[in-house]
Amino acid sequence: MYSLLISLVVSAAAGTGLWLSGVSSHVWSVLIAVLTFPLCMIVISLVIRKKIMAKMTVLQTILADGQKRMMAKVSAFQTRPVGDPKRAMAELEKMRDEFITQALEYTNELEPFRRWTPMFGRQINTTRMQFYLQMRNFKKVDELLPQCLFIDAVSNSVKLSRMYSNDAPLPEIEKAFKKAVSKLRYNQSSLVYSLMAWIYLKKNMPDAAHKTVVEGCRKNENDTLKRNLEKLANKRITEFSNASLGDEWFALGLELPKTQVRRQPPKYSNGRPF
Repeated sequence: MYSLLISLVVSAAAGTGLWLSGVSSHVWSVLIAVLTFPLCMIVISLVIRKKIMAKMTVLQTILADGQKRMMAKVSAFQTRPVGDPKRAMAELEKMRDEFITQALEYTNELEPFRRWTPMFGRQINTTRMQFYLQMRNFKKVDELLPQCLFIDAVSNSVKLSRMYSNDAPLPEIEKAFKKAVSKLRYNQSSLVYSLMAWIYLKKNMPDAAHKTVVEGCRKNENDTLKRNLEKLANKRITEFSNASLGDEWFALGLELPKTQVRRQPPKYSNGRPF
């Protein structure tokens, strides 16, 4: 890493220079060199962080502008509904893919910082993976996953969902699940527990799903988990649903949201039906 190498060189030069010039003793020179190293690292980190934040601000602007255009389109559809909901959805997906592709291309601006900040390369890959997930490009998601960071519920849920979709053995999925929830704090793991319970039900293991939801309720205050706990406890397995988790759930690509067809009222020449 460049920041590490520069800090080592600067601290070594400072200590050696003071000792050879006779300004300080050998002990003091070593002590100054040791103190110079973290100070140099902090200064470099602050400078690099400022540059990264400037790039991230541009990236957020690209996403925000794209979302505004999508919301405007949605409002237009609601005002003047189209005849075919599938066509409207296709138009929205096309708009989404366009600005996400633009955001993906802009992530190349972050590449120079890989060698300056530890683990930053994995952060970039995690961001790209989430973009590809929104575009439902699961092939790219699978390619990036081994190089990503798993520090939140969303990234861990993506990993578990892709393991399930790629027919990974259940013991491997369970191992990844336990590792994921062990790293998440209280009220941060509702999506992970809901997903694992869903996987157990797909594997025809309702008892394991019930146990998972019980544990999830202990570690989260989440209405979806509570409702599913009641349904599983009363053997209403077919009513189990994670749909109320919203975009976080549907983004995993395991289920599609139910589309509601809005019927346009009939038009009459005189404005009245009679």
